[in-house]
Amino acid sequence: MKVIRKAEELRQWSAAERSAGRSIGFVPTMGALHAGHLSLVEQARAANDLVAVSVFVNPTQFNNPDDLRTYPRTEQADLEKLEAAGVDVAFVPTVEEMYPEPDTRVFDLGPVASVMEGKMRPGHFNGVAQVVSRLFAMVNPTRAYFGEKDFQQIAVIRKMVELEGGFNGLEIVDVPIKREADGLAMSSRNVRLTPEMREKAPEIHRVLAKSVDFATNNSVQDTTNMVIDSINAVDGLETEYFQIVDGPTCLPIDQWSQSAAPVGCVTVYAGDVRLIDNIKFRSQC
Repeated sequence: MKVIRKAEELRQWSAAERSAGRSIGFVPTMGALHAGHLSLVEQARAANDLVAVSVFVNPTQFNNPDDLRTYPRTEQADLEKLEAAGVDVAFVPTVEEMYPEPDTRVFDLGPVASVMEGKMRPGHFNGVAQVVSRLFAMVNPTRAYFGEKDFQQIAVIRKMVELEGGFNGLEIVDVPIKREADGLAMSSRNVRLTPEMREKAPEIHRVLAKSVDFATNNSVQDTTNMVIDSINAVDGLETEYFQIVDGPTCLPIDQWSQSAAPVGCVTVYAGDVRLIDNIKFRSQC
């Protein structure tokens, strides 16, 4: 595996491979890699000639300085996992390499970026668009892979690609959530959970799974209330929001008939660790 730390070297590698007719699958990450990330690598490996993975904790998408400070960083372990997974190139830049000058771009991402995470974390998705657009320009991938745990982020990235263009027909591939044996969605933040909270956090997915059956005979509002009340009934868990939205647009719905692909998206504090998850509902029309 080749480890690249300079943007220009990455551009040169990509240009040579693409000009030789080889496809590149790209997995952007912020490191602290787990089996969820490696499932993205596995899919990229199966569908492309080469796989590139970036490991970069992007400061522009953090609206909370403490969250940025405490985000886990495990570069050496990450590189070992990537090499074992058959990755061809790991791009591990510094902040100065990614942002030689401040990125002042403001993306007009529309409603998809203003609800849920966009509402709770002002500026977050603009920072995501900044870094991902830079990475796409450097890697020039054929396909880019993202996990569905960050459901809204995928919709935002698709919107960014639509707005920016110039990515040579890039295909955005979403990959199902990878879960622990007890149902907890895999996340780099899970390592920050106390033993007590690690025992309780799987209740998030248990409640979401229960809500799919509950929804067959109940309204959107009643389903929303059930999820929030059930999660908050667990000592130490506190729901920041739960919204049922139209999958393609991420816009909230009031009636099941408003969406053919409704998705329930939740953010929960387990102690002081912020966790996100989601569940797909069958159409209740």
